[in-house]
Amino acid sequence: MGKLSLRGRLFLLLMLPLIAVAAVASIARYQVANGLSRELYDNTLLVVALTISRDVVISEGDVLTENLLDELTAALGDPVYYRITGPGGSFVTGYSDPPNMPAENEAVGNEPVFFDSVSLGKPVRAVVLREYISEPQFGGWVTVEVWQTTIQRSALSQKLVLQSIFLLGSVILTAGLILWFGIKLGLKPLLDLREAIGKRNADDLRPIRRWVPPELRPLVRTTNSLFERLAQAFALRDGFISDAAHQMRNPVAAMQSQAEAAMSAPTEAELRSRVADLAQSARATSRLTSQLLSLERVRGRSLKEFVQTVDLVTLIRERVRVFAEAQLRLDVDVDFSVTGTARPVECDPVLVDEMVINILDNAAKYALRPGGRMEVSVDFTPHSVCLRFADDGPGVPPEMRERIFDRFFRLDSDQSRGCGLGLAIVSDVAMAHGGTAQCRSDGSGAIFEVTLVA
Repeated sequence: MGKLSLRGRLFLLLMLPLIAVAAVASIARYQVANGLSRELYDNTLLVVALTISRDVVISEGDVLTENLLDELTAALGDPVYYRITGPGGSFVTGYSDPPNMPAENEAVGNEPVFFDSVSLGKPVRAVVLREYISEPQFGGWVTVEVWQTTIQRSALSQKLVLQSIFLLGSVILTAGLILWFGIKLGLKPLLDLREAIGKRNADDLRPIRRWVPPELRPLVRTTNSLFERLAQAFALRDGFISDAAHQMRNPVAAMQSQAEAAMSAPTEAELRSRVADLAQSARATSRLTSQLLSLERVRGRSLKEFVQTVDLVTLIRERVRVFAEAQLRLDVDVDFSVTGTARPVECDPVLVDEMVINILDNAAKYALRPGGRMEVSVDFTPHSVCLRFADDGPGVPPEMRERIFDRFFRLDSDQSRGCGLGLAIVSDVAMAHGGTAQCRSDGSGAIFEVTLVA
């Protein structure tokens, strides 16, 4: 059924049980017809036996008249044979080769005994009847044996079965036609929905608003949810392309101008100076490209696919250690501490590492000065982890502490120190982990706090 259409699957699922029931009903009908035919013919055979018995007694043992045999044969449809045995087993009249009666069917008293046997190579049905007759010539028990071929009774059973099959076949055929057109009509809303969706172009991700039966509404809700997620993904993609095109235009143009200027440098010293400027622009462009890709990775990454059980303390300590070694050469003191009971945390280690890099890089560019100090701490609470980065730099004006997490927002116009994406990445990573990122101050410098639900 794997390649069948939905209509075909429904039709088969409904028709196969009907056919199975019809087959069982036909077999049962055949058994009933056999039983009914046997009962009718057995009763008739018993009546014939009684009639023969009376006729022979009345005629005092003479052979039955041809007229009576012809009438019995015409009434029953099959030839009738008989044998009458007197007291002591003496032969009275009839045929001399009756069918053998099975031993377990021995006649007792005056109860008739029916059995199946074979006579002259043909299957027959026989009855044995014992009667006590008080007549001078037949004084005692008289045994009457009557048998008949089973051609007509088998034909009657087959006729009843064929009638049943014809009747059930007509019912199944009618039910099949009704089911086929009923399924076709019932599936029309689904086919209309398919046609409506098929007519949409690639950019049409509006929710489906048309009426559908209750059974299709969960499917429509799921489809609308998919459309919504696709629309968001396309919006993020378009936003990234727009941001990347806008932000990369000027740096690439500047690098081109600097390269052309370096080619026309009049002296080796001037050439070295211009190449140094070109290298600085290339590093800035590389950092911009890296942050644009990081921001897009955070927004397009499914956290559930990459979440791991991470030793957060080790991850952050290693990143701070590298940062502290670099700042030590600039006479900046960097401390690291842990509060609360440390434990493994379910998170995306790549995103968390990127977040820490951007906070430390932001502090190095805008806050730390020779002789300065920075404190990094990890505070574990029962349901969350708080990462705290405190510096003694100039701080962030209160009215700007929320805006600094916006993309491409900068406190100054110096493009050489960054492009305004670092803290936007921090905010997105925090939200991806169910937490928040905020900036505050306790009087001097700035304090960045990132809370992760863990």
